[in-house]
Amino acid sequence: MLPVIAIVGRPNVGKSTLFNRLAKKRNSLVDDMPGVTRDRLYATVNWKDAEFLLVDTGGFDTSLQGTIADGIRRQVEIAIEEADAVILMFDGKTGPILDDQELTSILRQSEKRIFYAVNKIDGPEHEGLSLEFYSLGIKHVLPVSSAHGYGIAALMDEVTSGLPPSESKEKDEEHINIALIGRPNVGKSSLINKIIGSDRLLVSETPGTTRDSVNIYFERKAHSYMFIDTAGIRRKSRVKEKIEKFSMIKALKTISMAHISIILIDSEAGLCEQDLRICGYALDEGCGMIIAFNKWDLIKNDRSRINSLNNAIDRQLSFIPFVPRLNISALTGENVRKLFSIMENIWAQYNTTIATPVINNMLKSITEDHPPPYVGGRSLKFFYSTQVSVRPPVFVIFVNRPDTIIASYKRYIMNQFRKRLGFSHAPIKIFFRER
Repeated sequence: MLPVIAIVGRPNVGKSTLFNRLAKKRNSLVDDMPGVTRDRLYATVNWKDAEFLLVDTGGFDTSLQGTIADGIRRQVEIAIEEADAVILMFDGKTGPILDDQELTSILRQSEKRIFYAVNKIDGPEHEGLSLEFYSLGIKHVLPVSSAHGYGIAALMDEVTSGLPPSESKEKDEEHINIALIGRPNVGKSSLINKIIGSDRLLVSETPGTTRDSVNIYFERKAHSYMFIDTAGIRRKSRVKEKIEKFSMIKALKTISMAHISIILIDSEAGLCEQDLRICGYALDEGCGMIIAFNKWDLIKNDRSRINSLNNAIDRQLSFIPFVPRLNISALTGENVRKLFSIMENIWAQYNTTIATPVINNMLKSITEDHPPPYVGGRSLKFFYSTQVSVRPPVFVIFVNRPDTIIASYKRYIMNQFRKRLGFSHAPIKIFFRER
């Protein structure tokens, strides 16, 4: 629907800094360490009268070898293919090197509109540094500073001048935000790739391949989804690098923005304490939850391992009995499509509003079936209840002595609300207030 502008270049030339400046958000992680960005990141940007989709890409480095390096280069190539215009960024402090020449050659063959920006030129007194890049056979370079804003206006005026017009929709569609969370290397990126039927995200057996949260829009039947791939969440004691710490913070922040979290657990490795912590994070945020046991294809024919996993589930996941579970394989696609029917069910419950008379008739029946215990020789009286919000559904119950309600009776009330109001899989919250 919008014209696309991709930012490409070597590692650490300032692509993500420019992306964040134009998006006016810290969407993309930035660090002095090269290679922070790996997947393609998108943001809708308005520049004067022009609206477009801006794409940040990983650093193009021909000296690195391996699955991750090859995947990053492929992600850059895809970004170039889908772009209407490309900003190729150079590092004015290092001058042109072989990878700059390689990228320039690739872009010339693409027949795209190319704009050559020499970054880290902090003012007119440093513009001489950009002249070296004419040796690459470029007719026009633009000196800029992503960090300080120098030359950015001139660059973007040129880039947006020839963009095709955007086709705006009549109204913004609401997206169901689906966060994929879990420990490193449990298959989050692989699952999204399988769902959308494309190698949209970089996948590697190396733990920690995903460093940033990546949003991917997907439509199916009557629903629009925004899948959010996140970095693996390790135990805090095992997080050593600064960039990994930032990645984890963004992953945890994503949970608070999600309507539903798909918590991936490695079936082969089994349940561990960190999986339970991650489930607790999602429970505290009040988002819908699905527990997906990935890599099921590796153990489904091993009865002893299945029994061991089921025993661990019964023991350790008893604190979230309402959360649906599904055995899947992101590699083979087994049961992946079943996720959608579960998500649709949770979404419907997540948005359910119950009429106040229905709630109060039910509350009366609940307390009559199992009256609250006496505390300190005095009875606990339940007056009335009402629903105050959705996403998740939140109920307030007014009583005479809220501080004396014991935990077991609160659980009884919660379980009865779930059972009688149809919240079989969605989270709900109940607060007790003094009338």
